[in-house]
Amino acid sequence: MGMTTDTLFLFLKALALGVLIAAPVGPIGLLTIQRTLDLGRRAGLATGLGAALADAVYGAVGAFGVTQVIHWLVSARVWLALGGGAMLLWMAWRIVTQPLAEQAAPLPSRADLLRCLAGTFVLTLSNPATILSFIAVFAAMAAGAQQVVTPLPMVSGVLVGSALWWLVLSSIVSHWRHHFSTVWRRRINQVSGTLLAGFALWQWVSVFGGQ
Repeated sequence: MGMTTDTLFLFLKALALGVLIAAPVGPIGLLTIQRTLDLGRRAGLATGLGAALADAVYGAVGAFGVTQVIHWLVSARVWLALGGGAMLLWMAWRIVTQPLAEQAAPLPSRADLLRCLAGTFVLTLSNPATILSFIAVFAAMAAGAQQVVTPLPMVSGVLVGSALWWLVLSSIVSHWRHHFSTVWRRRINQVSGTLLAGFALWQWVSVFGGQ
C-alpha cells in the first residue's frame, strides 16, 4: 500500500512539474498560440505535444540515469544550440512572411499535424541544459519517497502535465481566434516572429557566453 501511495505522490508531483515546465511563455508557447490562431486547435495542440514528448524523453534520460547519453548531450550542447537557434530563426521568418488567409483555415491534415509535432519535438531537444534540471529535480523527488520507486511515474507525470497545459492553452486560444481581425492576426504574427528571433539570439549568446 505504501508503495502505491509513493508512486501516486511521485506521479502527481511530476505532473505539477510538467505544467510548470510548459507554462512559462517561451518559443514553444508562442508557436502554439500562433498556430492555433492560424490553423486551429488541433495544430496548436500538436505543436505543444511535440514539446511535451521531448520533455518526457529528457525526463526519461535523467530519471533512468543513462550516463552515456547525458555526457553526449552536454558535450554537444553548442551544436544543438546552433541548430535550435537556426530553426527558431527559420520559423520566425516563416511566421512574419507567410500570407494570412482571409477565411477560416481548413482543418490541418495529418501531415500538417505531424510537421507541427516533429518541429517542436526537435526544437525542444536542441536545449540539452533541460536534462540537467530534470536530473536534479527527479533526484530530489525520489529522495523524498519512503520506498524505492521506478522512474516511470515521474516520466509519465511530466508528459501528462505538459500535455494538459498545451491542451488548455490551445483550447483557450481556439475559443477566441475568431474574434481577431486579419489586422490583429498580422500584428500577432509580427510580434511572435520578432520574439522567436530574440529567443534564438539569446540561446546563441547564452551558450557562447558560457564557453
